Amino acid sequence: MVKPREKSKPVAPNVRTAGKPVLRVLGTGVTLIEQVREKAEEDLGIVLEYEALDGVAAQAKGVMRPDCYDVYDQWFHSVELLWLSGAIQPIDVSRIDLWNEVNTLAKEGRLTPEARFGHGDNPVNRLYVHPGRGLGPSPNGKISMLPGAHNVDSFGYNLEEVAAGVPYETESWGWLLDERWRGKVALVNDPAIGVIDAALAAEAQGLMAFNDIGNMTLQEIDCLIDILLERKKTGYFKAFWNSFAEADELMARRDVAIESMWSPSVMRLKGRGIPVRYAAPKQGYRAWQGGMCISSRTEGRTLEAVYEYLNWWMSGWAGAMMARQGYYFSVPERIREHLSDDEWDYWYMGKVAACDLPGPDGKVVVRAGESRNGGSYWQRFANIGVWNSIMDEHNYLVRRWQELTAGNGTSGFRRKA
Repeated sequence: MVKPREKSKPVAPNVRTAGKPVLRVLGTGVTLIEQVREKAEEDLGIVLEYEALDGVAAQAKGVMRPDCYDVYDQWFHSVELLWLSGAIQPIDVSRIDLWNEVNTLAKEGRLTPEARFGHGDNPVNRLYVHPGRGLGPSPNGKISMLPGAHNVDSFGYNLEEVAAGVPYETESWGWLLDERWRGKVALVNDPAIGVIDAALAAEAQGLMAFNDIGNMTLQEIDCLIDILLERKKTGYFKAFWNSFAEADELMARRDVAIESMWSPSVMRLKGRGIPVRYAAPKQGYRAWQGGMCISSRTEGRTLEAVYEYLNWWMSGWAGAMMARQGYYFSVPERIREHLSDDEWDYWYMGKVAACDLPGPDGKVVVRAGESRNGGSYWQRFANIGVWNSIMDEHNYLVRRWQELTAGNGTSGFRRKA
């Protein structure tokens, strides 16, 4: 059970003395897209100020500066840090109109009874606010984060350089550390995400084993980072990317043949005619659950506007925009109402596209005849290997990860034996 630090005295709410309420939303480009902002402003009669940072920067600001936002829109694996710091307040589910329609992924930890629970920070373990103000899996009327967009991630590879594998059979995380791709591999530069990609690869290659890959020991962290440092010294890694744009261009320029990748990058690259395939690894996906928290400093009319904004997200339109990037949302039946039958069949059911399909900006991202690697929503989420996680040894992991991604990566912090 985790308990929060006492929160400081709330500051005045960020509402204009005359005119529309202003909501400040802190997050990443995963969900903070212009089409969503414009539609929400139109529907709700509010002003939205979006601040989209990379995941690490958004998390740091979320923890340290709750006075700078009203809504924190990011990933569930960061919620414990925000809760312990007193940066967020409980969400009252009685004020979420469609709470009963939120599916079981976040509420119970899996979509179907036979699905794998996965290692690491399964969101249900941090969802509910318990009477002693700790976070845990037992249902009640208060939650830490409203579940929203989510997905299963893996890696992308260029079919002109890497032969297509078979989903769940031959596609493997081990490919990220396969000597065939020396000099043409990139990892995401986020210690809570990139390290898991690397760990899955190292284990798949038989280089090491983990007791719990979602919560590594100090010794496991050292062993893994040392393996990666040795690879880096020999020029194995092309880059450690920080943004969608960097990941896109690495693949578009053919600087890499294979890399950590997120769904929107795959969609954009395919829309540009670049034959990228999103792997369905036999070891299982790395899953994540996103959502929205409320700043501990938010109150009054601004707090009312926040609940209106959260309920707007649950109504379906915004989730349909997420689907067109390749993401799922926690109220799928509401999303279905805002997708065409062809879109629903492709994005959620895993069927072959009957026609060209648009992304959020209206540009074609799926061509007729294509299918989504890995199958339907339910099939993909039945194959979770590990969830994005903040580990017990997170601070140490961050320091060693920084050693890996710094200049030459050959000297840096290491714990004393």
